[in-house]
Amino acid sequence: MSTEDILINITPQETRVAVLLAGVVQELHIERAATRGLVGNIYLGRVARVLPGMQSAFVDIGLERAAFLHVADIWEARQQPSDRPPPIERLLHQGDVTLVQVIKDPIGSKGARLSTQISLAGRMLVYLPQDPHIGVSQRIEDESERAQLRDMLLRQLQPGQTGGFIIRTSAEDAKEDDLRGDIDYLHRRWQQIQDAAAKVPPQSLLYQELSLGQRVLRDVVHDETESVQIDSRETFVGLQAFASQYVPNVVSKLVHYDGERPLFEMYRIDEEIEKALARRVELKSGGYLIIDQTEAMTTIDVNTGGFVGTRNFDDTIFKTNLEAAQAIARQLRLRNLGGIIVLDFIDMANPAHRELVLAELKKALARDRTRMTVSQFTQLGLVEMTRKRTRESLAHVLCEPCPVCSGRGVLKTARTVCYEILRDILREARQFGDAREFRILGAQPVVDLFLEEESQSLAMLSDFIGKPISLQVESAYHQEQYDIVLM
Repeated sequence: MSTEDILINITPQETRVAVLLAGVVQELHIERAATRGLVGNIYLGRVARVLPGMQSAFVDIGLERAAFLHVADIWEARQQPSDRPPPIERLLHQGDVTLVQVIKDPIGSKGARLSTQISLAGRMLVYLPQDPHIGVSQRIEDESERAQLRDMLLRQLQPGQTGGFIIRTSAEDAKEDDLRGDIDYLHRRWQQIQDAAAKVPPQSLLYQELSLGQRVLRDVVHDETESVQIDSRETFVGLQAFASQYVPNVVSKLVHYDGERPLFEMYRIDEEIEKALARRVELKSGGYLIIDQTEAMTTIDVNTGGFVGTRNFDDTIFKTNLEAAQAIARQLRLRNLGGIIVLDFIDMANPAHRELVLAELKKALARDRTRMTVSQFTQLGLVEMTRKRTRESLAHVLCEPCPVCSGRGVLKTARTVCYEILRDILREARQFGDAREFRILGAQPVVDLFLEEESQSLAMLSDFIGKPISLQVESAYHQEQYDIVLM
């Protein structure tokens, strides 16, 4: 059986995770500090002001702007037998201290939106500490499966345990041990929040939604995972502590990578990222895929290219489609493509060949943790499928619509280019230690970002390598274009 390895690359600006199967990249996850939201965070808030006319209150949770709490989002108000909740002035008073959870990030001049109904998400369950209700995701439509999952969950609950659970869609194929592990994890989390609330002052953060590294340990690592390599000592220690408390079976898999070469360079992950942003994917046989991602759907077209079969044309088509089926399954995970996906295999006259290609596709998709549906071949020879959207696709995270081509293509963002430059300078500083200075030649948006939001990142790198770094705008350069000059 092929082994799985996970690489976690940490910089102050972003965390990047690569999942490798037998040395080949299968998944990429990226989380940036600049865009990490507050939704899910739990605070000990203090009521700053009650507004009876708006049936809402402003709550200070330690952020720049007070957060907003409407009466409809107050747990006690929802428990009233009548449809109309009691007036907010009966439930809250200025100076009250209450546990609140962010349900909407601050936008513009508006503060965060809050709720006093707490929920904690696990891998397969959502825990509702205040509500004894046991529910099942509406996306699990089969009634017998819903009843089976509910019974399985009830068998795992200990007498006297408080709160309720919602079974998530990801629990469709869960075993009893999986649910037991999730229940234990969520109860420990809730106890930790309660203990902290009794000790800390108001306006304190009690619980922050898990970081990408923590989510990987909770959701991605499994029995077949050989190792989880982390290239930051501080993050390694933090993830060790997290795993010891919440997922103890993962601790032995954690490894601190302290090699000379950058972790992602060692495994050529940056090359794979570049390939995953390309429209064309080469197949070993000489065929290729064309992947077009639009707002409505993603289409994947299979072509024979330069592949010529040894016997006949039907054999060539069949072999290309078989290879394409495996490549498509990998590209879906690698690029995190979701929604409606239409696969246009090369037309096959032989019905048996079609069945074998479809079977190969389903077999290759079996490793994907994301929920999918796959149809039979249509009359037009297409395979229609859906893949649940769990997060933004890789292209949407790393790229933006190109202003030059009016949105027909994509361009790496200035921030993505900045981070590439930082990594290149670090690499060159190790290789050319006698350089006196590094000069970045880049487009105006890239230089502007280095002078403003990423100025601290540049200063930190300059301090780390012990060499000055200067900037120079090249007006002829497009956003992705840059040079690093050794002075």
